[in-house]
Amino acid sequence: MTKRITVLGSTGSIGKNTLDIVRRAAAGTYDVVALTANSSVDIIAEQAAEFQPEFIALADESQAEALRGRLAGLNIEMGFGPEALLEAARRDADFTMAAIIGSAGLKPTLAAVEQGGHIGLANKECLVCAGETFMAAVRASGAVLLPVDSEHNAIFQVLEDDPKGVKRLILTASGGPFREASLEKLKTVTREDALNHPVWSMGAKISIDSATLMNKGLELIEASWLFDRPSADIDVIVHPQSIIHSMVEYIDGSVLAQLGSPDMRTPIAYAMGWPDRIAAPVERLDFAKISALTFFEPDLIKFPALRLAREALEAGGEAPCVLNAANEQAVAAFLDGKIPFLGIAELVEAALEKHAKALSFSTAPDCANAVMALDFAARTTVDEQIVNL
Repeated sequence: MTKRITVLGSTGSIGKNTLDIVRRAAAGTYDVVALTANSSVDIIAEQAAEFQPEFIALADESQAEALRGRLAGLNIEMGFGPEALLEAARRDADFTMAAIIGSAGLKPTLAAVEQGGHIGLANKECLVCAGETFMAAVRASGAVLLPVDSEHNAIFQVLEDDPKGVKRLILTASGGPFREASLEKLKTVTREDALNHPVWSMGAKISIDSATLMNKGLELIEASWLFDRPSADIDVIVHPQSIIHSMVEYIDGSVLAQLGSPDMRTPIAYAMGWPDRIAAPVERLDFAKISALTFFEPDLIKFPALRLAREALEAGGEAPCVLNAANEQAVAAFLDGKIPFLGIAELVEAALEKHAKALSFSTAPDCANAVMALDFAARTTVDEQIVNL
């Protein structure tokens, strides 16, 4: 049967790779219901012309006329502004790829979850900012949450149905472009240096998060919610080859791992096809050519973002939301040339310290609106602190 799919964030790397799977599938396998973007008119217009979705949503209302002009003559319904993203998410779909980056993806992803169906979760911020609210919505709707981050997808693939035998989860990290750099070198890192990831091809924000190891910190928090494990049961290990995507250790000493080429189309295809497996156009591993698989402890002195993320997870309540919002704002400032590379973690730590005094991090935000209010407050704190750097 034809599977109806929606792609929230179709113009980003995950969205493009999702549509590449659709493109390569046999005719009639997929029917694209809706596509969304923030402001990338040219890309989403090309996607619309190729995949003929029922509905397109563009968050940036100022681009409405430009998109209408590009799609003149096509029988495609269009919507603009934040509410249009929610409308796209609520369209009847069998599978929704939730790939809007950052806290902006929370409300659309929640709207998709509330419809039930299968949700490919590529937005880790939903669980970082609103884990309790988000997982409650998943349980209430009966939606099936299928993690798309390669690390969580790996754990999902190898985790046994009965988690009682699990001792710990082991998330792997490439180490980013500065794994071997000195702390002194990190003081002079440029925007171009940080965007040059040695293994993965990703968007700007995720590339910077990978360079600071904040991406792994956010994944640590996400794993805690996805697999219902405390911080103490989740480890992070640096694995530069990015062939082992994560591991699960059991109480009998067994360690099960998922391996594959570093290509996001593998976890995307797994999520799209679940519970079956479908073909993905990725390079196959040639074990005879793999010279070594190496592992290192992460350096928390050079990369304090990972430490801050674990501390936020253990503090609970509002702390992860503050961490995420502060990081998003700090990364944007770095990309704009306003702060140095090491200033990202400094700003995040300052925001956490300020909000810890004000909030005591006692309880988690109880709804999406509360999350967004806290998100705004944390971003304001970062903006106020930028002048100090």
